[in-house]
Amino acid sequence: MTPVQKLAGLVVLILALMASAAGVTWQLQDWRMGKKLAEQVNLHQMDLAEITNAAADQARDETDKRLSLEKQLAGQDQQHTRELSDAQRNQAVLRDRLATSDVRLSVLLDAADSAGGCNVPAAPGTVGVVHAARRAQLDPAHAQRILAITGDGDQGLIALRACQAYVRAISH
Repeated sequence: MTPVQKLAGLVVLILALMASAAGVTWQLQDWRMGKKLAEQVNLHQMDLAEITNAAADQARDETDKRLSLEKQLAGQDQQHTRELSDAQRNQAVLRDRLATSDVRLSVLLDAADSAGGCNVPAAPGTVGVVHAARRAQLDPAHAQRILAITGDGDQGLIALRACQAYVRAISH
C-alpha cells in the first residue's frame, strides 16, 4: 500500500469517525430537545387548564351576580307595582266618596283677610270658646279635578322612586 493510499484511508477513517460522532451527537441533542419540548407542552397544557378554570369561575361569579340583581329588581318591581295599585285604589275610593258626597274637600281661608268677616261659627255650641279655622268647601267637579291631578302626581312619584331604585341597583 502506498503512502497516498494509507493517507486516503486514514482520512476516510477520520471522516467516518467524525460522521458517526456527529450522528451520535445529533441523536443525543434530538433526544434532549424532544424531552424539553415535551416538558414545555406539558407546562403549556397546565397553564391553559388554569386559565380555563379561572375564566369559568369568573363567568360563574358574573352569572350569579346577574341572577341576584335580576331577582332584586324583580322584587323592587313588584313592590312599586303594589304601591302604584294601592295609590290608584285609594284614589278611586276617594273619587267615589267625593261623587256620592260622602266626603267634601275644603280649603282653609286666610285668617288675616279682613274682608272675610269673623271666625265665629254660625251654630251655637255648648262646649268651649275655641273656634275652628274657617274653611270653604270646593265644588265636587273641582274636587274631582284636584284629585285627578294629585293622583297623577302620586303615580309620577312612585314611577320616579322605581326608576331611582333601578339605577341604584344597577350602579352598585
